[in-house]
Amino acid sequence: MKKFDFIKMHGLGNDFVIIDERIDVTNLSYEEIKSVANRYTGIGCDQLITINNSDSGDYLFIRFFNSTGDEVSACGNGSRCVARILMQENNTSEITLKTKAGFLECKKISDDIISINLGKPKLQWQDIPLDKEYDSNIVTFKINNISISNPSFINVGNPHAIFFVNNLNDYKIEDYGPLIETDKMFPEKCNITIAEVVSSSHIKINVWERGAGKTLACGTAACATVVAANIKKLTDKIVKVSLPGGDLDIDYNDNIIMSGATEISFSSSFEIK
Repeated sequence: MKKFDFIKMHGLGNDFVIIDERIDVTNLSYEEIKSVANRYTGIGCDQLITINNSDSGDYLFIRFFNSTGDEVSACGNGSRCVARILMQENNTSEITLKTKAGFLECKKISDDIISINLGKPKLQWQDIPLDKEYDSNIVTFKINNISISNPSFINVGNPHAIFFVNNLNDYKIEDYGPLIETDKMFPEKCNITIAEVVSSSHIKINVWERGAGKTLACGTAACATVVAANIKKLTDKIVKVSLPGGDLDIDYNDNIIMSGATEISFSSSFEIK
């Protein structure tokens, strides 16, 4: 039996259970994480996040776990949420977090708006990773005679495949997401985004997040989409990305800067029996 305190937060509906392990380490197992993330019998969340002391002691080490129990290297919205509570704790407007994907610099723009520097995207097939090099022009997925093709492959701390379409409403992400996420071309699975360019400064997207499914928002997917749109010369460098849960502002100029709202839902304790 394990009991722990937690904070429930979300960024545009992308929700997280945050556990501070700087004093008491929970050592939650794969199955226990799934139990906590369960929306019917647990707390419910897209990801569980732990705040840990790093070996060097210079930075706090943040770990991310999908609702399936799998650990992932990065989560943009989750990092912004953690940054908000840690900046409040330390009465500062800037903080650097350590993750498996590297160091993330975060800044407080206002009480609830937090920005994060996600660094440079990775574009080589080995870094996505893919199982081999592909000509994206001949990559096509079809469901009920409706095809999406020519994906952009981007790694922003985790793998993304982005498909640009003319009308977002013509494609159900819950149909395409699970089919593409688990395709053999993605040895570590993949986050799937379907995107519609509204203007040179505005994109609408729907996201299927690996290990979490259809989500109201995904920060790294928004960032990856703007990178892909720039490569294809579809947008400017500064773009508003609209997701079902709200808007994120992305500034891509060598590094990727993402800004958006964060919300504290509640704090409580939970016992795993």
